[in-house]
Amino acid sequence: MGEYKIAVLPGDGIGPEITEQALKALKAVAVKFGHDFKFTEGHIGGAGYDAAGHPLPPQTLELCHNSDAILLGAVGGPRWDNLPVHLRPEAGALLPLRKELGLYANIRPAKVFPALVNASTLKPEVVSGLDILVVRELTGGLYFGQKKREPLHDGAIKVIDTLEYTTPEIERIVRLGFQMAQKRRKKLTSVDKANVLESSRHWREVVTGLAGEYPDVELDHMYVDNCAMQLVKNPRQFDVIVTDNMFGDILSDQASMLTGSLGMLASASIGGKIGLYEPSHGSAPKYAGMKRANPIATVLSGAMLLKFSLNLGQESDAIEQAVTRVLDLGYRTADLMEDGMKLVNTDQMGDLIAEQVLKS
Repeated sequence: MGEYKIAVLPGDGIGPEITEQALKALKAVAVKFGHDFKFTEGHIGGAGYDAAGHPLPPQTLELCHNSDAILLGAVGGPRWDNLPVHLRPEAGALLPLRKELGLYANIRPAKVFPALVNASTLKPEVVSGLDILVVRELTGGLYFGQKKREPLHDGAIKVIDTLEYTTPEIERIVRLGFQMAQKRRKKLTSVDKANVLESSRHWREVVTGLAGEYPDVELDHMYVDNCAMQLVKNPRQFDVIVTDNMFGDILSDQASMLTGSLGMLASASIGGKIGLYEPSHGSAPKYAGMKRANPIATVLSGAMLLKFSLNLGQESDAIEQAVTRVLDLGYRTADLMEDGMKLVNTDQMGDLIAEQVLKS
């Protein structure tokens, strides 16, 4: 039916083995629905530095520009921690790639699968039915502002990180937040620190100004510290959360743990012509090659790739439903293991999900 070019960037640590499982699910989708997915691998992160002397080699960037979507594993590890900052995998690959592709929005769902309601550290009655979407601004704010060090006369150092946002940068992410809420339960929570930060005061002004264009969406504002507390106290009050880069980085990780494991959390970075899809967790180098890693976050990132970049909603649902069925059957990787469940390794979980896609 359709032919699509997908760049595959396995990266470092557990990246290659979890990416392999996502490809199994995507290949099963191609067979079941008659699509032609052309997968091309590229180096990124520490693997990019080892292969080409830079964590984001020019060949990889060219591959990304010539693809319909990008599936990424994970980057980083202690092997490259002593490199100059611009050559370290995280700072030298992910941030420039997001900026280069105009990926201003990170979409991160936090959903509790019914079979995993006991896996969360919170009580089942608190997290049962949880389904939150965090929309994080990704290319502005504190992470991208000017950074500098100034020596002081007494030998100490003064460090400066600048938090910058423009009205258009805020408008585009907030509009996306409203639009996502329209497709879900029609509630948007904008998170800021307007009682302290000038950037947050303008953020709130922009959000309030746009609210009239989305009369079907219920809007509330919340300070970031209160939001962090509410995510633990009463997380089901949230539908879509929209916030800036740093707050979103922190809150999305917090929300992810409500589901029981970071190994369950997919993410999408969108906004430009080509979307980037990756699990929310890191490269976990100490587990590399042990086949212990949970690949479900990467598999679900592949499902998001189908939905957001290729507009293949039915195919995306097929992967999500396959994951649900595998979990309902009692299969678990080590991070989710509990009494009475069936322990499987990384490869086996990928095989089981692909098998369920084909059976659906």
